Amino acid sequence: MILVVGGTGTTGRLVAARLAAAGRRARVASRRASAEGVRFDWYDRSTHDTALDGVTALYLIAPLGDADPAPTMLPFLDLARRARVRRAVLLSSSAIEAGTPGLGEVQAQLGEMIPEWAVLRPSWFMENFVGDHPHAASARERGEIVSATGDARVGFVDPADIAEVAVRALTDPGPHDTEHVITGPERLSYADVAATLTDFLGRRSGTVRSTRTRSPRTTRLTASRPTTPASSRAWTRPSPRARRTGSRRPSRT
Repeated sequence: MILVVGGTGTTGRLVAARLAAAGRRARVASRRASAEGVRFDWYDRSTHDTALDGVTALYLIAPLGDADPAPTMLPFLDLARRARVRRAVLLSSSAIEAGTPGLGEVQAQLGEMIPEWAVLRPSWFMENFVGDHPHAASARERGEIVSATGDARVGFVDPADIAEVAVRALTDPGPHDTEHVITGPERLSYADVAATLTDFLGRRSGTVRSTRTRSPRTTRLTASRPTTPASSRAWTRPSPRARRTGSRRPSRT
């Protein structure tokens, strides 16, 4: 049995669906239990034993909005170890290094607590520009995207690709025992993204406003700017930590 913590969230629901499609038994854990899942609350330890009953592998996301999740997550991982869970896959971020304050503390200790492990470190989500995310709402309602990144480029990644890597890490015969940095097919600036949205929406989504300088800078975009659809397979590469531990280089997934 594989426990999917946050199994109704952005990546968790995709992980659970792919596991079911592959014929793997998965238990969805969320704060509101569904017919196929179990109630799980990071801050309510009375929900942890039931969630771990019969579980051999975990997909983990940190408690949302918690800047210091280690005091909450590490006792759960110790409980999982004592329950004979053998494999854990943790969703982190490309911006977080093992051992840094916050989730980095959990990354650093994961392999010491669970025999088989993997850490997923994706870049920014493509889904930041759809739905209710502030970037998406700003583009729709005001025709602008506000960012402090300036002209920096990001390899935005599709959560479906993150889920695919997660399922491989959870189910491959051999453990990955590494960190996977997961990026999208190409690096895009926010101006590139705004141009793509302009073409998709059929109207000028207008501007990218930078908050990096003291006086916000606004850059006008041209409707004819070449764009590339943001939908392709992810590329995973080992982090510096993975290279230090002698892990193999992952392939395209």
